[in-house]
Amino acid sequence: MRYIFSYLVFSIVFFTHATAQKKWSLLECVNYAMENNIGVKQTALQAKFSDLQLKQDKQGQYPTLNLNNNYGVSFGRRENPTTGIFEDQRFFNTGLNMQSSVSIFNWYSQKNRIAADNLEVKASYALIDKQKNDIALSVASSYLQLLLNVKQSEIVNIQLQQSKQQLVNTQKLVTAGTLPELNAAELEAQVARDSANYIAAKGNTEQSVLSLKNLMNFDAAQPFEVDTPPVEKIFIEDIASLQPDAVYTLALANMPQQQFNNYKYLAAEKNKNAAKGAMMPSIGAFGGLNTNYIYFKSAIPNFAATGQFIPSGLIVNNGANTLNVLQPEIKENGTFRNITPNPFFTQLSANFGQNIGIGISVPIFNGGALKSTYQRSKLSLKSLELTKEQDNQKLKQDIYTAHSLAVVALEKFNASKKSVETAERSYGFANKRYAIGMLTTLELITNQNNLLRAKLEYSLNQFDYVFKMKVLEFYKGMGLKF
Repeated sequence: MRYIFSYLVFSIVFFTHATAQKKWSLLECVNYAMENNIGVKQTALQAKFSDLQLKQDKQGQYPTLNLNNNYGVSFGRRENPTTGIFEDQRFFNTGLNMQSSVSIFNWYSQKNRIAADNLEVKASYALIDKQKNDIALSVASSYLQLLLNVKQSEIVNIQLQQSKQQLVNTQKLVTAGTLPELNAAELEAQVARDSANYIAAKGNTEQSVLSLKNLMNFDAAQPFEVDTPPVEKIFIEDIASLQPDAVYTLALANMPQQQFNNYKYLAAEKNKNAAKGAMMPSIGAFGGLNTNYIYFKSAIPNFAATGQFIPSGLIVNNGANTLNVLQPEIKENGTFRNITPNPFFTQLSANFGQNIGIGISVPIFNGGALKSTYQRSKLSLKSLELTKEQDNQKLKQDIYTAHSLAVVALEKFNASKKSVETAERSYGFANKRYAIGMLTTLELITNQNNLLRAKLEYSLNQFDYVFKMKVLEFYKGMGLKF
């Protein structure tokens, strides 16, 4: 038992360690989010509803076939189906009925509904692609923000370690009497500020991790660590190949939102034609089979001749004489006999009936329902046309804005690179002058802070440029490249 417990503990520890050691790349984060995001799952369910509607309308082209079977017992006074006499009797009856009908011609109304449903299905899947694209862009943005926070944490940590080392060196010089205690006090304050900055940077990193987990629908309590490749290794296209006109042309053909709008517009056209066809006469065929069975048990008296003859009420004239016609006298003999109907299958065969025919349905007046449906379908088509035009205009505006922002981000990135180079040279000179007592501690700290700000701004501009380029890639509608 002890060995089993030890094995379980080892397995749990090993599994937890292995899970914690997994590092998620940007592509893995995007794929996980696409598979697990609740919004994407809900949209996928709506697409399945559209699939079911399409299948239902396709099956509506085939003849209907329904079988009805009923059983019943009748009580009280009613006509005996055998004797035709009204009497108090109880009857058991069952009936079988099979009916079929099919639409022959309805001015292509049904055909247009099926075509509209088919386009609605395509629109539903385009909407799924749109949500996946949006999720991919959001995850990419959150991932890059996390990498930025990690990078800035590293920069602030380096600054903190430099401040600590400078404090150690200064304290030695203060102890030796070379420098006043004020220098050490100023560096102690700088170390405190750098420590606070480092704690804030770590907090920003943790918040970025939680934000990324939320987008991925990843358990917030589970260990999570991202792969942190150098930002220079993240693939981005050359900005020269992402001119706004070319991107817009590709976006019109490939963006899921534009595909969704096209499918919805075409579906609305088919629905309009279907509504117009519904106002026309339609032709259908029908046919059916039916039979029934009835059971009862009735006791009736037996009759027998008495041997006497009585007048029948008829008179015969033979030309010479008028004679009364006599008939045998028949009376009940005091006995009874039971009457029951024919057997089950005999009745079913005898009562078997068929029907077949063609029907024409002409809509004349139905409260204006069909006409209103047709008018609404025309308005829906116009509304979708305007939506399509509006989305295309917005897409073009967004692409030109994204390109402009990318150009500005590139210029800021190049400028901040030069700023870092200048700040590093200045800090190097300041360190040398401080070592020989030609620079005050406050001036050294100022140079150090200038370098920190330049590095932080450089990393911010670098990641901002990468993200802006990813947005331009996104608008091509061909997926993000990682």
